[in-house]
Amino acid sequence: MARLPRYVIPGQPQHIIQRGNNRAAIFGEDSDYAFYLECLKDAAEANDLAVHAYVLMTNHVHLLATPAHETSIGKTLQSLGRRYVQYFNFTYQRTGTLWEGRYKATIIDSEPYLLTCSRYIELNPVRANMVAHPREYPWSSYHWHAEGRGDELLVDHPLYRRLGKNVEERQSAYRALFRAHLGEATLGEIREATNKGWALGSGRFLTQIEALSGRRATPMPKGRPARSE
Repeated sequence: MARLPRYVIPGQPQHIIQRGNNRAAIFGEDSDYAFYLECLKDAAEANDLAVHAYVLMTNHVHLLATPAHETSIGKTLQSLGRRYVQYFNFTYQRTGTLWEGRYKATIIDSEPYLLTCSRYIELNPVRANMVAHPREYPWSSYHWHAEGRGDELLVDHPLYRRLGKNVEERQSAYRALFRAHLGEATLGEIREATNKGWALGSGRFLTQIEALSGRRATPMPKGRPARSE
């Protein structure tokens, strides 16, 4: 089956996942996580990709980011990949690819989904039973959004800034979002859209994305079409 072209609309955020080949680890030591973030920051700045949220898991990475250009995401991950893979292979005396094929991504309807997707990303270590609360996991954007810990990689999305009139109000409002659980339906919706490359948003948003991109934004209805009489 031919690969569907990706949605790339400048100014519209995307949820991006990149996994290790065969689900193998892509980080071993704290220094690996730190170097990855350094590589990501340099590549994102060079290619005009605004990173709003992230989590670095043992064998995969989630990003929430807005491209300024059609090439912003692809060039950022390409540059990051070359630099980090070279470092990782040298450090661990290995050869070959590190990544599981192409990255996966979904374009996001900002107003209803951006902060939900940010929570989804930062709650990954909790769902994986690695920690009880996202504050306990060191390699995510939660510490900037909720606690104000410095993070030069991140660029606040306007919807995050709207949470409060100042830094303290925004952090307090963001922490409050985590008092409610993400429902299974929401989790499933985000997973399916990202893994299968569909858009994530309202019906009106999906129609707009289809018009702009020239491809379907949702899967075809399941089942055979009705037979005509």
